[in-house]
Amino acid sequence: MCLSIPGKVIEITDDIAEVSVGGTIVRVGMQMVDNVKEGDYVLVHAGFALQKINEKEALETLKLFREMNED
Repeated sequence: MCLSIPGKVIEITDDIAEVSVGGTIVRVGMQMVDNVKEGDYVLVHAGFALQKINEKEALETLKLFREMNED
């Protein structure tokens, strides 16, 4: 099982993107996903974007992570 975290794509240069994950900017390989543009959300695991997800799903998942951290 792997855990991936939603992040918002800030900037893409070639096949590397700067992605905001919980407010931290990380460099993410984009080799495994297609048709991603700045402003999209992706699931990030081990430095790579695994798939593109919609904004609603990303925000709901991030909310759940915050709630789990509060306990």
